Amino acid sequence: MDSGQVFYIVSRLALGAVASFLAIMLWSKTRDAAWMLMFLGIITSYAETVHSILKLFGITPLNTVSVGSMSLVSIILPCLPMVFFIAAFAVMVARKYRH
Repeated sequence: MDSGQVFYIVSRLALGAVASFLAIMLWSKTRDAAWMLMFLGIITSYAETVHSILKLFGITPLNTVSVGSMSLVSIILPCLPMVFFIAAFAVMVARKYRH
């Protein structure tokens, strides 16, 4: 593993940790559905980062449900943050056009 990969891994983990920490801190301060979905998107994005790094190091369970040659978690986890962001923006758009 070269220094570029180490910097990539450390930067993704550090920035994701800061974003997740701040999202969790703000979670208790707001009850807005759109913001809650944004927070969930940030947290699942960090979970996807951790999962991809564990997969890079070969530290993933071998007996997972798979679709073809890929595990189901590896398919769903990268898409889940975008699903939460789409839902958050849909709530914001619906709220904007309802008034």
